[in-house]
Amino acid sequence: MELKIAVLPGDGIGPEISEQGVNVMTAVCNKFGHKVTYKHAICGADAIDKVGDPFPEETFKTCMEADAVLFSAVGDPKFDNNPSAKVRPEQGLLAMRKKLGLFANIRPVQTFDCLVHKSPLKDELVKGADFVCIRELTGGMYFGEKKEGSDYAYDTNAYSRVEVERILKEAYKYAQQRNKHLTVVDKANVLASSRLWRAVAQEMAPQYPDVTTDFMYVDNAAMRMIQEPKFFDVMVTENTFGDILTDEGSCITGSMGLLPSASTGEHTPVFEPIHGSWPQAKGLNIANPLAQILSVAMLFEYFGLKEEGKLVREAVDASLDQNVRTPEIQVAGGAKYGTKEVGAWIVDYINKK
Repeated sequence: MELKIAVLPGDGIGPEISEQGVNVMTAVCNKFGHKVTYKHAICGADAIDKVGDPFPEETFKTCMEADAVLFSAVGDPKFDNNPSAKVRPEQGLLAMRKKLGLFANIRPVQTFDCLVHKSPLKDELVKGADFVCIRELTGGMYFGEKKEGSDYAYDTNAYSRVEVERILKEAYKYAQQRNKHLTVVDKANVLASSRLWRAVAQEMAPQYPDVTTDFMYVDNAAMRMIQEPKFFDVMVTENTFGDILTDEGSCITGSMGLLPSASTGEHTPVFEPIHGSWPQAKGLNIANPLAQILSVAMLFEYFGLKEEGKLVREAVDASLDQNVRTPEIQVAGGAKYGTKEVGAWIVDYINKK
């Protein structure tokens, strides 16, 4: 297979973990005889500094011409600490999702037995937890009508039936491929938009008789994820709820640096870690590259390259089992490995298989 990959390193630790993801992808493609070409493009704060736009037209063109996008992270404190800033790095991320029509964000939450002790939850609650959150990505408050002022502001949480139906179809597809259990998360007791979500889901559920569909308010879902994470198989929810719940889910595993994601929809799919740019760690060679590397596994699997994805996951598991880990997940007294060293170890593992 021939793959054209747009690489968007972004800000902070983005370039460091991006390099490791590219190295792993290249190693796998070489092993399996695939041809892969990369084209790098700017986004986020880096793009604002260079051209004044967090998602320039040239970057959009590069993404549209690619088979997939390998994205890392955006964000910079100089924008976070300036409420009056008119242009922000995160606007580039939202623009990418909207312009590429990426309405479905797939975020798996999977625990690793050797890292259960790193979770803030009890071992017996965490061990074996494995679920997927399907987050609607181009609607809701992040894209609704806004008004911002010094004394009054609002964000509108608007959804259409079409938007709800298409994300639910994706969620049911994943549920059918897994354990046939779908939880629809909303706030239908308070929000009109959530009542539309629930109504549409109730209409669609009979079309999927092999899937058990249940409904849960978002506050209850947040508690249930902590009390009983193994209850969930596939969870589907709107944009804002999904953003919050998936960050909560990342804590179950013990590190945000372990979780990849995919964003799919109308045009080029994007594969990225769920974490941010961690600017404080920029250039220190301490960022965990595993979420970025596991995003490469998801990319391969998206194109039906299951063996390639399996090899990436095997290499990541091996690195964890052999304590080849960045500082935040290393065992006491374990050897010191940085971003580059972990990436190089995984590449070497792949090359030797």
